[in-house]
Amino acid sequence: MAWIWGLAGSLLISGAAYWKRSLSLSGMISAVVLGTMMFALGSLAWFGTLIAFFISSTLLSKWKHRRKTAAESGYAKGGRRDAGQVAANGALGLLLCIGNAIWPAPACWVLFVGVMATVNADTWATEIGGMSKAVPRSVLHGRRVTAGTSGGITGLGLLASLLGGAFIGLIGGWFSQMGNANQAISALLTLVAVGAVSGFIGALVDSWLGATVQVMYNCEVCGKTIEKHAHCEQETRQIRGIKWMTNDAVNAISSLVGGAVCLGISSLISL
Repeated sequence: MAWIWGLAGSLLISGAAYWKRSLSLSGMISAVVLGTMMFALGSLAWFGTLIAFFISSTLLSKWKHRRKTAAESGYAKGGRRDAGQVAANGALGLLLCIGNAIWPAPACWVLFVGVMATVNADTWATEIGGMSKAVPRSVLHGRRVTAGTSGGITGLGLLASLLGGAFIGLIGGWFSQMGNANQAISALLTLVAVGAVSGFIGALVDSWLGATVQVMYNCEVCGKTIEKHAHCEQETRQIRGIKWMTNDAVNAISSLVGGAVCLGISSLISL
Protein backbone atom coordinates (compact mmCIF):
# COMPACT_ATOMS: atom_id res chain seq x y z
CA MET A 1 0.00 0.00 0.00
CA ALA A 2 2.91 2.36 0.67
CA TRP A 3 3.86 2.28 -3.02
CA ILE A 4 0.28 3.06 -4.06
CA TRP A 5 -0.09 5.96 -1.63
CA GLY A 6 3.31 7.29 -2.61
CA LEU A 7 2.49 7.08 -6.31
CA ALA A 8 -0.91 8.74 -5.83
CA GLY A 9 0.50 11.60 -3.78
CA SER A 10 3.44 12.14 -6.12
CA LEU A 11 1.23 12.11 -9.21
CA LEU A 12 -1.14 14.63 -7.65
CA ILE A 13 1.57 17.09 -6.62
CA SER A 14 3.82 16.66 -9.67
CA GLY A 15 0.85 16.75 -12.02
CA ALA A 16 -0.31 20.05 -10.53
CA ALA A 17 3.21 21.44 -10.92
CA TYR A 18 3.32 20.33 -14.55
CA TRP A 19 -0.07 21.92 -15.18
CA LYS A 20 1.20 25.16 -13.63
CA ARG A 21 4.32 24.89 -15.84
CA SER A 22 6.66 24.58 -12.87
CA LEU A 23 7.86 21.19 -14.13
CA SER A 24 8.64 19.99 -17.63
CA LEU A 25 7.38 16.54 -18.68
CA SER A 26 10.73 14.96 -17.86
CA GLY A 27 10.75 16.83 -14.55
CA MET A 28 7.27 15.58 -13.69
CA ILE A 29 8.19 11.96 -14.43
CA SER A 30 11.37 12.23 -12.36
CA ALA A 31 9.49 13.85 -9.49
CA VAL A 32 6.88 11.08 -9.49
CA VAL A 33 9.58 8.39 -9.34
CA LEU A 34 11.47 10.28 -6.64
CA GLY A 35 8.43 10.93 -4.46
CA THR A 36 7.02 7.42 -4.80
CA MET A 37 10.28 5.76 -3.79
CA MET A 38 10.84 8.24 -0.95
CA PHE A 39 7.41 7.50 0.54
CA ALA A 40 7.60 3.73 0.08
CA LEU A 41 11.18 3.23 1.27
CA GLY A 42 11.33 5.96 3.88
CA SER A 43 8.51 7.34 5.93
CA LEU A 44 6.24 10.34 6.11
CA ALA A 45 9.17 12.33 7.52
CA TRP A 46 11.32 11.70 4.45
CA PHE A 47 8.48 12.26 2.00
CA GLY A 48 7.06 15.25 3.87
CA THR A 49 10.44 17.00 3.99
CA LEU A 50 10.93 16.46 0.26
CA ILE A 51 7.45 17.77 -0.53
CA ALA A 52 7.96 20.80 1.74
CA PHE A 53 11.03 21.73 -0.31
CA PHE A 54 9.25 21.14 -3.60
CA ILE A 55 6.11 23.11 -2.76
CA SER A 56 7.91 26.06 -1.17
CA SER A 57 10.42 26.36 -4.01
CA THR A 58 7.66 26.08 -6.62
CA LEU A 59 5.56 28.79 -5.00
CA LEU A 60 8.57 31.09 -4.70
CA SER A 61 9.51 30.57 -8.34
CA LYS A 62 6.09 31.91 -9.33
CA TRP A 63 6.12 34.84 -6.91
CA LYS A 64 6.82 38.13 -8.67
CA HIS A 65 8.14 36.14 -11.65
CA ARG A 66 8.21 39.12 -13.98
CA ARG A 67 10.55 41.06 -11.74
CA LYS A 68 13.03 38.17 -11.76
CA THR A 69 12.90 37.51 -15.49
CA ALA A 70 15.80 39.79 -16.35
CA ALA A 71 18.03 38.35 -13.65
CA GLU A 72 17.21 34.78 -14.73
CA SER A 73 17.78 35.36 -18.45
CA GLY A 74 21.33 34.06 -18.23
CA TYR A 75 20.60 31.02 -16.06
CA ALA A 76 21.11 27.60 -17.60
CA LYS A 77 17.62 26.56 -16.50
CA GLY A 78 14.46 28.62 -16.21
CA GLY A 79 11.64 28.36 -13.71
CA ARG A 80 10.33 25.14 -15.28
CA ARG A 81 12.41 22.35 -13.74
CA ASP A 82 13.50 19.40 -15.87
CA ALA A 83 14.69 15.91 -14.92
CA GLY A 84 18.26 17.11 -14.42
CA GLN A 85 17.21 19.70 -11.86
CA VAL A 86 14.95 17.25 -10.05
CA ALA A 87 17.83 14.77 -9.87
CA ALA A 88 20.32 17.42 -8.74
CA ASN A 89 18.02 18.44 -5.90
CA GLY A 90 16.63 15.07 -4.90
CA ALA A 91 18.79 12.17 -6.09
CA LEU A 92 21.24 12.32 -3.21
CA GLY A 93 18.37 12.42 -0.75
CA LEU A 94 16.83 9.37 -2.42
CA LEU A 95 20.13 7.48 -2.19
CA LEU A 96 20.24 8.23 1.53
CA CYS A 97 16.65 7.03 1.87
CA ILE A 98 17.48 3.79 0.04
CA GLY A 99 20.60 3.32 2.16
CA ASN A 100 18.58 3.81 5.33
CA ALA A 101 16.01 1.27 4.14
CA ILE A 102 18.76 -1.32 3.61
CA TRP A 103 20.99 -0.44 6.57
CA PRO A 104 18.97 1.68 9.02
CA ALA A 105 21.17 4.36 10.59
CA PRO A 106 20.34 7.70 12.23
CA ALA A 107 23.19 9.28 10.27
CA CYS A 108 21.27 8.79 7.02
CA TRP A 109 18.39 10.91 8.30
CA VAL A 110 20.70 13.66 9.57
CA LEU A 111 22.56 13.73 6.24
CA PHE A 112 19.22 13.91 4.45
CA VAL A 113 18.11 16.92 6.48
CA GLY A 114 21.39 18.69 5.67
CA VAL A 115 21.08 17.89 1.98
CA MET A 116 17.50 19.13 1.76
CA ALA A 117 18.29 22.17 3.91
CA THR A 118 21.00 23.12 1.42
CA VAL A 119 18.92 22.76 -1.74
CA ASN A 120 16.07 24.63 -0.08
CA ALA A 121 18.38 27.37 1.25
CA ASP A 122 19.94 27.79 -2.19
CA THR A 123 16.54 27.91 -3.88
CA TRP A 124 15.15 30.46 -1.43
CA ALA A 125 18.32 32.55 -1.74
CA THR A 126 18.01 32.55 -5.53
CA GLU A 127 14.28 33.20 -5.69
CA ILE A 128 14.05 35.79 -2.90
CA GLY A 129 17.53 37.26 -3.34
CA GLY A 130 16.78 37.78 -7.03
CA MET A 131 14.19 40.36 -6.02
CA SER A 132 16.57 42.36 -3.84
CA LYS A 133 16.91 46.05 -4.66
CA ALA A 134 20.56 45.91 -3.58
CA VAL A 135 23.29 45.29 -6.15
CA PRO A 136 24.72 41.75 -5.72
CA ARG A 137 28.31 41.35 -4.61
CA SER A 138 30.70 38.55 -5.48
CA VAL A 139 31.12 35.89 -2.81
CA LEU A 140 34.83 35.85 -3.72
CA HIS A 141 35.95 39.46 -3.45
CA GLY A 142 32.87 41.45 -2.40
CA ARG A 143 32.84 43.68 -5.48
CA ARG A 144 29.56 44.51 -7.18
CA VAL A 145 28.40 42.20 -9.96
CA THR A 146 25.49 42.16 -12.38
CA ALA A 147 22.22 40.64 -11.14
CA GLY A 148 22.09 36.96 -12.12
CA THR A 149 25.89 36.50 -12.01
CA SER A 150 26.95 33.12 -10.62
CA GLY A 151 28.44 33.67 -7.20
CA GLY A 152 26.61 36.94 -6.64
CA ILE A 153 25.03 37.35 -3.21
CA THR A 154 22.87 39.92 -1.43
CA GLY A 155 21.92 40.48 2.18
CA LEU A 156 18.36 39.47 1.39
CA GLY A 157 19.58 36.31 -0.31
CA LEU A 158 21.76 35.37 2.68
CA LEU A 159 18.82 35.86 5.05
CA ALA A 160 16.62 33.79 2.75
CA SER A 161 19.15 30.95 2.78
CA LEU A 162 19.13 30.90 6.58
CA LEU A 163 15.34 30.81 6.63
CA GLY A 164 15.22 28.16 3.92
CA GLY A 165 17.50 25.85 5.87
CA ALA A 166 15.58 26.50 9.09
CA PHE A 167 12.31 25.71 7.31
CA ILE A 168 13.56 22.25 6.34
CA GLY A 169 14.78 21.67 9.89
CA LEU A 170 11.35 22.68 11.16
CA ILE A 171 9.46 20.38 8.79
CA GLY A 172 11.86 17.46 9.23
CA GLY A 173 11.85 17.85 13.00
CA TRP A 174 8.08 18.11 13.19
CA PHE A 175 7.53 14.96 11.16
CA SER A 176 10.27 12.96 12.88
CA GLN A 177 9.10 13.92 16.38
CA MET A 178 5.44 13.08 15.83
CA GLY A 179 4.36 10.76 18.64
CA ASN A 180 7.34 11.71 20.81
CA ALA A 181 5.98 14.69 22.74
CA ASN A 182 8.41 14.43 25.66
CA GLN A 183 11.45 15.58 23.68
CA ALA A 184 9.65 17.07 20.71
CA ILE A 185 10.19 20.79 21.40
CA SER A 186 13.89 20.66 22.25
CA ALA A 187 14.69 18.28 19.39
CA LEU A 188 12.63 20.38 16.99
CA LEU A 189 14.37 23.64 17.91
CA THR A 190 17.76 21.97 17.67
CA LEU A 191 17.04 20.62 14.21
CA VAL A 192 15.76 24.04 13.09
CA ALA A 193 19.08 25.62 14.16
CA VAL A 194 21.18 22.86 12.59
CA GLY A 195 19.15 23.03 9.39
CA ALA A 196 19.65 26.80 9.21
CA VAL A 197 23.43 26.56 9.67
CA SER A 198 24.00 23.61 7.35
CA GLY A 199 21.73 25.08 4.68
CA PHE A 200 23.43 28.47 4.93
CA ILE A 201 26.92 26.97 4.59
CA GLY A 202 25.83 24.68 1.77
CA ALA A 203 24.30 27.61 -0.11
CA LEU A 204 27.51 29.63 0.31
CA VAL A 205 29.48 26.70 -1.09
CA ASP A 206 27.07 26.66 -4.03
CA SER A 207 27.78 30.35 -4.64
CA TRP A 208 31.55 29.82 -4.33
CA LEU A 209 31.49 26.94 -6.81
CA GLY A 210 29.37 29.05 -9.12
CA ALA A 211 31.94 31.83 -9.01
CA THR A 212 35.00 29.62 -9.49
CA VAL A 213 34.60 26.28 -11.27
CA GLN A 214 31.09 26.32 -12.78
CA VAL A 215 31.21 26.38 -16.56
CA MET A 216 30.30 29.78 -17.99
CA TYR A 217 29.84 31.01 -21.55
CA ASN A 218 29.90 34.29 -23.42
CA CYS A 219 27.23 35.22 -25.93
CA GLU A 220 29.00 36.88 -28.86
CA VAL A 221 25.72 38.42 -30.03
CA CYS A 222 24.66 40.34 -26.89
CA GLY A 223 27.91 40.10 -24.95
CA LYS A 224 26.38 38.56 -21.81
CA THR A 225 28.23 36.10 -19.58
CA ILE A 226 25.79 33.25 -19.04
CA GLU A 227 25.38 29.62 -17.98
CA LYS A 228 23.87 28.48 -21.28
CA HIS A 229 25.74 26.93 -24.20
CA ALA A 230 23.31 28.70 -26.55
CA HIS A 231 21.92 32.25 -26.41
CA CYS A 232 20.36 34.67 -28.90
CA GLU A 233 19.84 31.63 -31.15
CA GLN A 234 23.61 31.18 -31.42
CA GLU A 235 26.19 28.84 -29.91
CA THR A 236 28.07 30.50 -27.06
CA ARG A 237 31.80 30.37 -26.26
CA GLN A 238 33.09 28.80 -23.03
CA ILE A 239 35.14 31.36 -21.10
CA ARG A 240 35.80 29.65 -17.77
CA GLY A 241 35.05 26.72 -15.52
CA ILE A 242 35.04 22.97 -15.98
CA LYS A 243 32.93 21.64 -18.85
CA TRP A 244 31.00 19.12 -16.74
CA MET A 245 30.56 21.48 -13.79
CA THR A 246 27.08 22.63 -14.74
CA ASN A 247 24.59 24.29 -12.41
CA ASP A 248 23.08 20.86 -11.66
CA ALA A 249 26.52 19.49 -10.71
CA VAL A 250 27.15 22.50 -8.47
CA ASN A 251 23.80 21.94 -6.74
CA ALA A 252 24.58 18.27 -6.13
CA ILE A 253 28.06 18.91 -4.72
CA SER A 254 26.97 21.76 -2.46
CA SER A 255 24.09 19.68 -1.10
CA LEU A 256 26.58 16.94 -0.20
CA VAL A 257 28.65 19.53 1.67
CA GLY A 258 25.55 20.75 3.50
CA GLY A 259 24.72 17.18 4.49
CA ALA A 260 28.23 16.65 5.83
CA VAL A 261 28.02 19.89 7.84
CA CYS A 262 24.69 18.81 9.32
CA LEU A 263 26.13 15.42 10.29
CA GLY A 264 29.22 17.03 11.78
CA ILE A 265 27.23 19.47 13.92
CA SER A 266 24.77 16.82 15.04
CA SER A 267 27.60 14.52 16.11
CA LEU A 268 29.00 17.31 18.30
CA ILE A 269 25.69 18.03 20.01
CA SER A 270 24.42 14.42 19.96
CA LEU A 271 21.32 15.25 17.94
